[in-house]
Amino acid sequence: MPKISSFDLHLWGQGRLFEAYKTFGAHPNKNGTWFRVWAPNASYVSVIGDFNDWNPSSHPMKRVGSGSASVWEVFVRGARPGANYKYRIGRGNGFQDKTDPFAHQMKPPAYGGSALEGLSSIVTKESFDWTDEAWLGSRKGPESLREAVSIYEVHLGSWRQKEDGSFFSYREIAQPLADYAKDMGFTHVELLPVQEHPFYGSWGYQIVGPFAPTFRYGSAADFKYLINLLHRNGLGVILDWVPAHFATDPQGLANFDGGPLFEYTDPVMRHHPDWGTLVFDYSNPQVQNYLIANALYWLDEFHVDGLRFDAVASMLYRDYSRKKWTPNAFGGRENLEAVDFLKRVNETVFSAHPTANMIAEESTAWPGVSHPTYSGGLGFLYKWNMGWMHDTFQFFKEDPVNRKYHYHGFTFPLVYAWSENYILSLSHDEVVHGKGSLFGKMPGDDWQKAANLRLLFAHMFGHPGKKLLFMGMEFGQGREWSHERGLDWWLLDKPEHQGIQAWVRTLNALYASSDALTNEHPDGFEWIDYQDTQSTTASYVRKSESELLVFVFNFTPIPRDNYPVNLPSEGKWEVALNSDDFAYGGSGVGGLQDSDEKGSTEALKRTQERKSTQRFLNLPPLGVLVLRLNLRNP
Repeated sequence: MPKISSFDLHLWGQGRLFEAYKTFGAHPNKNGTWFRVWAPNASYVSVIGDFNDWNPSSHPMKRVGSGSASVWEVFVRGARPGANYKYRIGRGNGFQDKTDPFAHQMKPPAYGGSALEGLSSIVTKESFDWTDEAWLGSRKGPESLREAVSIYEVHLGSWRQKEDGSFFSYREIAQPLADYAKDMGFTHVELLPVQEHPFYGSWGYQIVGPFAPTFRYGSAADFKYLINLLHRNGLGVILDWVPAHFATDPQGLANFDGGPLFEYTDPVMRHHPDWGTLVFDYSNPQVQNYLIANALYWLDEFHVDGLRFDAVASMLYRDYSRKKWTPNAFGGRENLEAVDFLKRVNETVFSAHPTANMIAEESTAWPGVSHPTYSGGLGFLYKWNMGWMHDTFQFFKEDPVNRKYHYHGFTFPLVYAWSENYILSLSHDEVVHGKGSLFGKMPGDDWQKAANLRLLFAHMFGHPGKKLLFMGMEFGQGREWSHERGLDWWLLDKPEHQGIQAWVRTLNALYASSDALTNEHPDGFEWIDYQDTQSTTASYVRKSESELLVFVFNFTPIPRDNYPVNLPSEGKWEVALNSDDFAYGGSGVGGLQDSDEKGSTEALKRTQERKSTQRFLNLPPLGVLVLRLNLRNP
C-alpha cells in the first residue's frame, strides 16, 4: 500500500471515501506497515508499539493534506501483523496515547502493567476462506418483505457459558448456536454489538473500537468463522450497530486530537444524558464518512446481512432526554444533520448491497422511517414496532379478570400496523433494569404464566409484521436476564418450559410455511370479533390467495364451550394449532365443536350480524385455536 493518493485525500475531504477502512489504520505488507490516522488539530503525531519499544520519537508521522481533512501517515519497517500499537498525539504542550479508530483488532488491557500495556490496537492481516457463496447468492433483502423473517436476538457472552463461568469463543459457540437457532425455526440471528467496548456491562452499546470485533470471544477471523457457519446453516446474521454515541474512555475516540473531533463541539449537544456517552458530530463530513465506512466494513468484510441501528430516536431529536438543547438552524428540535446522515448511510449501503437488511430501533412516530428516501423517508428496510410491544404488554400483564377493561392495548396496534415495514420486537430491553423476565411479567401461577406466554407468542405470530425474540424468552426464562451468567437452560427439565419452547418452534414452522402469515398487505388481515369483552375473547383472520388462518383467543382461565365464531368462508376447516395441547404444556382442552348447541347470547348476536359461516368452538383456558382453510383444496 503506497502513500495516500491525492484522490483519496479529495474524497476524504468531501466525506465520500466510503472504503476509508482500506486507507486508514494499519496496513502491513512484506516489508512493514503503513499507519494512517485522522487528527487534523494535532501539532504532532507518532506511532508507538512493540516494534519501537513504545518510543514516541522513533516514528514521527507526516501530515498530508491541509485543513480539517488532513491526515498523518508513516511507514514503519519491521512492524508486522500481531504487533501492538497506539498513536501518540500531541497538541500544544500536552499529549495522549490513543487506540486506532480504524483498528481491526484490539488487545485486552493487561491489568497491573504499565499504562502502555492497556487496551491497544493490533496490526492485523488475517486471511479467511469464506464458503458461504450459496447463502450470499440467495439473500433477498427487500424481497424479504414478502417472506417469513423470525429473528433470534443473542448476547454472545451470556447465551451459554462454560462451567467455570468463562466465555465460549466465536468458534466454540458457532455450531451450538447454529444448531439451536435452526432447530427452533428462526431465519436470522441478531447479535448484540460485538464492536470493541471497554465496559462489558454496556453489552457492547458503548463502543471504543467500531472496526474491531471484541477480543472477549476471539479474533476477527474467529468472528468471520461464526458468521460463515451460520450462513452455511441457512441463518442470516444481523449486527446491532451503534452510530448514535460512543464511550468516553480516554484511550478511544473522545477528544481524539486534543479536543472534540468525532463528537460535537457544542458542549450542550456533545454529551448524551441517558448513557453518559459522547454523541457523534453528524455535521462533520469526515465523521459521517467514518460511520458510513464502518457500516460498509461489516457488510463487505464480515458478510453480515444487515445492521440494526441502535437508539435512532436519540439521533433524530436534538431535545431527546435533554433539559437543555441547542435548536437546529431553523429553531426546531429535529437534528437535521443526523437525518441527512441516516439517509446517506442507507442510500450508500443499498447501492453497494441491495439485499441488505437495514433496521431502525426508533421509538417515536417519526414518519417514513422504513420508506425510501426518494419518497421522503429515512431509507430503512424495517423499523422495530416499539408501540406494539408497549401496548401489547399493557394488555397481557393485566390479570385476566381485568383484561376486559384494557382491550385498547390489544387492538390499537392494528390502527398503524401498515404505516411502516415493522418488526414486532420482544428484545433484551424488556428484560433488564428491574423489569423482570417475560415469563415473570405474565399473571398467575407458573401454569398460567406459561399459558399466557403461549397466548402472547401466538398473537405475535398472528399479528402483521416480522418477528424478533430475545434469547431465553423462547423457553420462558424465569429470571431477569443478566450479562454475567448464562441462560437458565436447566428450566427445560420442567414440562411448562419445554412446552413454551415447543410452541415457539411450532409457530416458527407455521409462519415459514404460511402464505397468509407472510402476506403483509392490509388485505391480509381482518378482525372477526374484538368486542366480546365480557367473555374476554377475540378473533381475527389472516388471508392469502391460497389459505385462510383464523386465530381465536380466550384471555381468561375459563374454558368457553360451544363458543360461536363466524368463519370467513365455507369449507373444510381444521385446527392447525391449539396452544393448550399437551405437547405445549397445556391441559388438552379445545377444538371444533360439531354440535349445534348455542353459545353466549351476546356472542351469537354479533356473529349473526355478519354474513359468514358460523361454527362453534371449544376454547381452551388461556389458550388460542388457530384454524386453517386451504383455498386451493377446500
